[in-house]
Amino acid sequence: MAWAYLALAILLETVGTGLLKLSHGFERVGIGSLAIVTYGVCFFLMALSLRAIPVGTAYAIWAGAGTVLVVLAGVFLFGEKMSLLKAALIALIVVGAAGLKLLTDPQA
Repeated sequence: MAWAYLALAILLETVGTGLLKLSHGFERVGIGSLAIVTYGVCFFLMALSLRAIPVGTAYAIWAGAGTVLVVLAGVFLFGEKMSLLKAALIALIVVGAAGLKLLTDPQA
């Protein structure tokens, strides 16, 4: 269950970041407020995942996967540019996160 909590936390962090972009610096108070709520639930789920997953592993995967998803959202939803170098660096993040998952106790 801990990995499911972590996965949901990552997805909510990505949604929250997209909502921050859409809030236009909190000019759209409703959207900005929804971003805050989304982050709150994200942190709650992250805390639940930390009951079983080592904090270093969970945080690295949360931050890395969140970064990858936010970059992809930027490209596909907000028209941001993707270069070959950017794609290669994102691949390194994925490899690092996958490596940490593989090295973590399977009982977590």
